[in-house]
Amino acid sequence: MATIYTHASANIRRTWLLVSAMFILIIAVFWAASYAYQSPAILWFGVGLSLLMNIASYWYSDKLVLAMARAKPVSERENPELHRIIENLAITAGLPKPRVYFVDDPAPNAFATGRNAARAVVAVTRGLMERLDRSELEGVLAHELSHIGNRDMLVSTIVVVLAGMVAIISDMFLRMTWFGGLRSNDRDSRAGGILMAVALIGAILAPIAAMLIRLAVSRRREFLADASGVLLTRYPEGLASALRKISADPHRLQTATNATAHLYFENPFKADTQAGERRTPWIVKIFMTHPPVEDRIRALQGMNI
Repeated sequence: MATIYTHASANIRRTWLLVSAMFILIIAVFWAASYAYQSPAILWFGVGLSLLMNIASYWYSDKLVLAMARAKPVSERENPELHRIIENLAITAGLPKPRVYFVDDPAPNAFATGRNAARAVVAVTRGLMERLDRSELEGVLAHELSHIGNRDMLVSTIVVVLAGMVAIISDMFLRMTWFGGLRSNDRDSRAGGILMAVALIGAILAPIAAMLIRLAVSRRREFLADASGVLLTRYPEGLASALRKISADPHRLQTATNATAHLYFENPFKADTQAGERRTPWIVKIFMTHPPVEDRIRALQGMNI
């Protein structure tokens, strides 16, 4: 029988397989562009630019996310119970206590951000504090602390930036091809023509593949945070009950954007509606930032503590 430990190990393996696939994809895109234009500098430029964008995004991500969410710091005097729960879970997880922020929004949700554990932030909405009981709140906060412990900000930043780079270089490649940027000897040779056709198809499909990988990584990290959070609380039903309540709530999070949706505990746009007996079609799943609620609850119920 699967345990929470085997669930966590499986999710870690799958995540790094997907991240490896993303790296291979971006190298392939830049290599195709450098080959087509007979300029190895394109490949090195792409790799260097990806590294710079990763570092910048990772370093400033917490400030950007908090500003976009309109989150405000909440002191221990203002909400001692929230601070107490977070502090106890952080001690259990062996993490420094993160800073605590509050988002004045009726939609129940939460997120974690910060470039490392020492600078981490956990933010909760007004709706989350009003709707959940203590065991459910502990489940959600343990999930968010698990994102910090699992270094998900680093993983997600890398994947998001690389996916953006794939889209940018593919667009540049298609524009240059359209306006006749290729050398004539490449187009005149039969082998060059075949390679160019393959490169063009790849340039069209690569951004789609990158987006699907990015979303798959996001879903895998959510499963991993669920499993890791249960390790802290030892009570899967608390997290499962929170998922049911949050998914049933009709409010959309007003400050959420497409750029930040993957950070939240549950889809802030209510795309997967309520948890129930229905199954989300696979074609819908692959375009979701979060696993369907019914899948997350099913995984929690199948865990053996």
